[in-house]
Amino acid sequence: MQKQIEFYERKLAYEMDPSDVFHALENSQSIVVVDTRQSFGYEKEHIPTAINLPHREMDEETTKHLDREKTYVCYCDGIGCNASTKGALKMTKLGFKVKELIGGIEWWKFDGYATEGKNPVKGSKIQCAC
Repeated sequence: MQKQIEFYERKLAYEMDPSDVFHALENSQSIVVVDTRQSFGYEKEHIPTAINLPHREMDEETTKHLDREKTYVCYCDGIGCNASTKGALKMTKLGFKVKELIGGIEWWKFDGYATEGKNPVKGSKIQCAC
């Protein structure tokens, strides 16, 4: 049973679901949401507060302005896309604390949360506790 507990603890150390991210943003937790898709995907729609840092562009130079004390939550389109995994791996190699959003922006919308951009989707909006 201990191995199974350790498995789940390790898994949760590296993943968040949309509800976890929404809650963390509403409660001003020290996270930054990172859209790892190309800029046209981000411009079309993205998770509110997210920054766009395509995984193909991640390196020391493009990440030097980021706060290394925060946790970065990478996302992409969803199950059929691995940009968030590639981004999470690159950011981890660059020394950042990183998690991956399970299901990407598709599960974010599926859970009823709003998006922003040229084609936003209505849904629950983040009410910052700032």
